[in-house]
Amino acid sequence: MKRKLKIRQKILLYILTVTAILYVASVGYILWQSRANIYSDAIEKTQLTAKVSAKEVGAIFEKELSLVRTLSQAFTVYKNMPHEQWKKLFLDMYIPVLRENPEIYSIWDSWEYKSFVPGYDKDYGRFVITTWREGNEIKWLYDERSINGDPPIYGKYKKLGQEAIWEPYVDQVTKGKADIKLMITYYSPIYINNVFSGIVASDVSLESLQEMVSKIKPVKGSFAYLISNEGIIAAHPSKDFINKKIDEAFKIDNEKEKIAERIAKGEEFYYTKTDETGKQLLICHSPIIAGKTKTPWSLALSVPVDVIMANAKETLYVSLFVSIAGLLVMVLVLLFVSDNLTKPIKRITDILKRMARGEVSDELKVDLNTGDEIEEMALALNTTIDGIGHKTTFANEIGKGNYTTYLELLSDKDVLGKSLIHMRDSLKKAAEDEEKRKVDDQKRSWANEGYAKFGEILRQNNNDLQKLCDSVIAALVKYVGANQGGIFLWNDEDKTNQYFELVSAFAWDRKKYLTKQIEKGEGLVGACAMEKETIFMTDVPDDYVNITSGLGDANPRCVILVPLKHEDEVLGVIEMASFKVLEKHEIEFIEKIAESIASTILSVKINARTKMLLEQSQMQAEEMKAQEEEMRQNMEELQATQEEVERKSAEIEEFIKSIQSSAYVIEYDLNGNILNVNDSFIQFVGVPREQLIGSHHSDNLELSDVQKKEYGTFWDNLKAGISKKVKSTITWKGKTYHFLETYIPVKDSEGRVYKIMKLAFEDGEFK
Repeated sequence: MKRKLKIRQKILLYILTVTAILYVASVGYILWQSRANIYSDAIEKTQLTAKVSAKEVGAIFEKELSLVRTLSQAFTVYKNMPHEQWKKLFLDMYIPVLRENPEIYSIWDSWEYKSFVPGYDKDYGRFVITTWREGNEIKWLYDERSINGDPPIYGKYKKLGQEAIWEPYVDQVTKGKADIKLMITYYSPIYINNVFSGIVASDVSLESLQEMVSKIKPVKGSFAYLISNEGIIAAHPSKDFINKKIDEAFKIDNEKEKIAERIAKGEEFYYTKTDETGKQLLICHSPIIAGKTKTPWSLALSVPVDVIMANAKETLYVSLFVSIAGLLVMVLVLLFVSDNLTKPIKRITDILKRMARGEVSDELKVDLNTGDEIEEMALALNTTIDGIGHKTTFANEIGKGNYTTYLELLSDKDVLGKSLIHMRDSLKKAAEDEEKRKVDDQKRSWANEGYAKFGEILRQNNNDLQKLCDSVIAALVKYVGANQGGIFLWNDEDKTNQYFELVSAFAWDRKKYLTKQIEKGEGLVGACAMEKETIFMTDVPDDYVNITSGLGDANPRCVILVPLKHEDEVLGVIEMASFKVLEKHEIEFIEKIAESIASTILSVKINARTKMLLEQSQMQAEEMKAQEEEMRQNMEELQATQEEVERKSAEIEEFIKSIQSSAYVIEYDLNGNILNVNDSFIQFVGVPREQLIGSHHSDNLELSDVQKKEYGTFWDNLKAGISKKVKSTITWKGKTYHFLETYIPVKDSEGRVYKIMKLAFEDGEFK
């Protein structure tokens, strides 16, 4: 069974419980989010520290690369010097550099024999100049290398052909060195005329990198280490890790995080791990990219998570203490507030119970001066009591049928008041609509009776146009209560003189046989026909009798003209005048009746025209019979003529075939370009048709000096229509041919030359 609680109990139970839950959830979320934000900030700071440190290391790498890059660029200037001057000059340059840069262990160069020794064509073989320091003494050495092939590490970067930082390696190559060190090499190629000719490199021991990286300790317990592009640890606080592969030193981490792959790609990343002592570490990697190298290294920064999260734990404990204290204060405040709220609410509740039983009077009003929302509740209750009283009076007046009674709304949101006003307006509108409905029913009944009446008139008079028009205009004027009317029909029997003709008129119960013609566009009738729309005038001028319509002697109050349309074609116009102003439903009735009248008039006209055409067709049939005999005779003559034409066409075709088989026929345009050649010529010269079409008359043609001078005149005469006979010599594919040629200008139907035809025969006398 559900237990009923008082409002004070509900406040303490629901509000306090919900508030406590929300408070604890909010504080818990804030603390959790704060811890997460602090952890995120710590990661960002660690990443930033790693990035800054990586830039510092990158700056050192860039400095060393700039040194060898400058030397490699400078050495290209001395490519034409004798080797002995070369060696001394380079040695003089290396020694000061070693003295000024104590971190550099040695500087050396390598020169490819193929670029400097004449006649040497092998891709290996070089001589090397090396300078290095031993204690405070600087030594140097000239020697030859790669005589039998390049060593792997040198060959790798030689093939790369661009500046780079070599992977850490043990220097065991240079002869005469006292120490064998673990080092890296900064390398810059030498290109002479875009050909790889050698390198300049500096060696720096990993001890200098170790010293530099060991200084990176942003927080207690943190340390940094350096990893090469291929995953070799170049610097680490523990010497056991130096020169080891990352997949060997941190095998599990590398398999899980793909450390070596991400370093090779130059990625910035971080991950967390737990060391052998159970301590959680944050490892941040930042790429080191120097100069134009495409082999980025990585600086790793290891930071204990408990160190960077120490502040977060302290903040968590303080926040928990403050949260518990705040919850206790909230409980005390709710107890105090609940007592002050429930007493006046209980009083108002008693009044609402009385109102719920239907009691409404001024005695129910309550007077409270608490100065808070409870006082506003009491004022609202008093206003409600007043409003219900006014609405009761308003409803009683409506019940009496007084729809003009007024009700003042309590506000824009007074739903009950608006509903009562809406009820009043609805009842008022219902009464008005009932009255209007009765009028509309009378109008519909009047129109339906009219449609039936005029339908019968149109059916009875659909054979006689004049009788139809007389019956329609008389009935229409009487039915709508007009005084006079007329029907004008379009007369188009004479195509040169078309007009609107008054075919029927009605005025004051007596028919007037008037002769009236109106041109298209003239007066009201012409305007109505042109616009194809109804014209309705209520402001009729005093001289109405002088209007083109000419209907009646009195001045009517309204005039209406309705076009008789059938499928947008105007067959005529109905014009009516009335001393009473026609209403809208009467105008609509006239317009609908006009459509039926137009359809019937068109049908009557078509029937009359069909009858006339039938009579004409009978007369024309007799005439056609006589013409058919004459045509038959003409056809026999035409057939004989056609047979003669076909015979001559066959003779011409045979003549052309004879020419095509016995002569070489070539057609030219007026510019001398070949338009067409016959098969005999193509077979004779052995040249494809595609190669001949479009070539010029003078191509492969042998001309004497006289012929060359007269060549232009020759073509001018042909264009003028003068035929020519010539002998010509043509060379095709090394063969010479001699022809007797006749050039014939071909003219069109207007006598203009549009092409040249040549008939050629092989000249046997020149063979």
